[in-house]
Amino acid sequence: MVRIAVIGQSGEISKSVRLLAEEVGAEIARKGAALLSGGGSGVMEAVSKGAKEAGGLVIGILAGDEANAANQYIDIPITTGLNVDYRSLVLVHSADVLIMICGGNGTLGELSIAYMNKKPVIVIESSGGWATKVKEVAFEGCYLDERRTVELLFADTAKTAVEMAYQAILPSIKIEKIDK
Repeated sequence: MVRIAVIGQSGEISKSVRLLAEEVGAEIARKGAALLSGGGSGVMEAVSKGAKEAGGLVIGILAGDEANAANQYIDIPITTGLNVDYRSLVLVHSADVLIMICGGNGTLGELSIAYMNKKPVIVIESSGGWATKVKEVAFEGCYLDERRTVELLFADTAKTAVEMAYQAILPSIKIEKIDK
């Protein structure tokens, strides 16, 4: 089973980001992939809701030892006993590919971890936060440094982001349209 992690802003998020995250979750479920997230609030909760309502498998990789810290849409809460920084390592290493929605400093850290570990990341550029800013500061607009470890990919819609995620790990999949 393909494992797609979604990283993004925790806490309060705008209605547009919530709706986008729910659609990403639903698209992941429709494709038959497992959704992984940090299992908390904000983007994590919205993407979990979208996947759960579409019949998908929703896994939360949680900081700490309390499974009840997971949002209500998590099917399988995995407690790590670790703080958020180290939980992010587990999340990234558990995924085949990541999708970034919005995001602050924690999300930026997860993006960096993914890059260092050669994990493909699809950035939904229109979602705000670091997802909107990363292309401007990226080396050649698509790498986090001059080593060109793995190219960051950019999308504007939920459907395209999920299709690009599949193509990044299964290159034989054809995509009808890629957002620029």
